[in-house]
Amino acid sequence: MGVENAVVHTLEIGDGKTTWSYHDLLHLKNWYEDAGLDVNVIEGSVPLTDRVRLGMEGRDEDIEEFKEFIRHCGQLDIPVVCYDWMVGIRWARTEAHVEARGGSLVTAYSNDRMHRGRAGPAIDASREQIWDALEYFLQEVTPVAEAAGVKLGLHPDDPPRESVGGVPRIINSPEAYQRVLDSYDSEHNGITFCQGNFAAMGVDLPETIRRFGNRINFVHFRDVEGDADDFVETWHDEGPRDMLAAMEAYQDAVDDDVVMRPDHVPTMVGEDNSNPGYHTKGRLFAVGYMRGLLEQAQR
Repeated sequence: MGVENAVVHTLEIGDGKTTWSYHDLLHLKNWYEDAGLDVNVIEGSVPLTDRVRLGMEGRDEDIEEFKEFIRHCGQLDIPVVCYDWMVGIRWARTEAHVEARGGSLVTAYSNDRMHRGRAGPAIDASREQIWDALEYFLQEVTPVAEAAGVKLGLHPDDPPRESVGGVPRIINSPEAYQRVLDSYDSEHNGITFCQGNFAAMGVDLPETIRRFGNRINFVHFRDVEGDADDFVETWHDEGPRDMLAAMEAYQDAVDDDVVMRPDHVPTMVGEDNSNPGYHTKGRLFAVGYMRGLLEQAQR
């Protein structure tokens, strides 16, 4: 397919471990390199706790573990770490079997259905408390990322609502991102530009891509139909946004070495939908579609 860089999303921390050692990451990197792929981004289960996101007692100890993780990534030439600031409930969906084109299956979110019949997590936190914790984290961690040569990419809240399950969310608008970037002015404090979430915010995608330009350190390329309260994910070529215009904006405004991945894809016939959004056939389609868009944008 012409894909040379890997985005690793499968690191799971358990069995008493709180972070990944240098040798864990070296083993992972060697495994991918044996298949001809460079590990360029680690996202998902990075060692970042809600004690840090909420500014609770013990956060400094947890931040030190995150710093060590960043140093290990720098030593192994893994250039980008994607993280999020979603407290309690993280990525939220209410449906995973919505039928789309050709009988394929996609995911959806409806705020009316969220937590129907059960209570959300028992987390009592204010919006400013979460903001203060994020800005403290950036002051502590960004200098370490600079020294290690690792760029951070903050993922939007998904969905980008004011709250989910009664827990405040803060990374839900371009203005919120501007506050993040202004809190520590460095290319190592940057954005994971998840198009689906920015689309759910109701922004002009090409304009917003150009606005943030070289502060975009990683891209999730996808689209949704709807808004932050009620949306369904779409095939990459079937959503309401002009995906070529988005690709042209990346080509114009974002550094050439920024990694982009398809993000969520439809589950197709023959796949069991055990991992909604992450099966193979839809990814093959999405990669081909993105490569075609990129070729046209480069012209």
